[in-house]
Amino acid sequence: MQHIKSDQNNSNPIVLFDGVCNLCTTSVQFLLTYNRKENLHFASLQSDFAKKLLARLQVPAADFNTIIFIENEQVYTKSTAAFKLTKHLTYPWKAIYYFRYIPNSITDWIYNLISKNRYNWFGKKEKCMIPRSEWKHRFFE
Repeated sequence: MQHIKSDQNNSNPIVLFDGVCNLCTTSVQFLLTYNRKENLHFASLQSDFAKKLLARLQVPAADFNTIIFIENEQVYTKSTAAFKLTKHLTYPWKAIYYFRYIPNSITDWIYNLISKNRYNWFGKKEKCMIPRSEWKHRFFE
């Protein structure tokens, strides 16, 4: 796993996720599989890297109820983050990006419903996800 770098390359977007959430870690594995350019990088919200990055970007204490997507120093959360992420996937998954035209009041309501119930519906791990060896270079700790 990589350590925080002061010269973090902005062309490599970062996904911060709840590392103990089964739905979240499964989603990260999905992103790793369909991000063929391998430009997405990841860190759990529980990591020191995420805490330092969020502090540097002046984002309030991590909210473990949302995915946080950072691209070009811009911070996105909830459904906006999910839609922005799909731009980095292969087709047909990339087409999900066009759902961003649905009003945020609707997409964030759905996002919040799933997020609120994710542990009950999908379960929770005792420890943060440990990436497979071929993916370790894309994770910050």
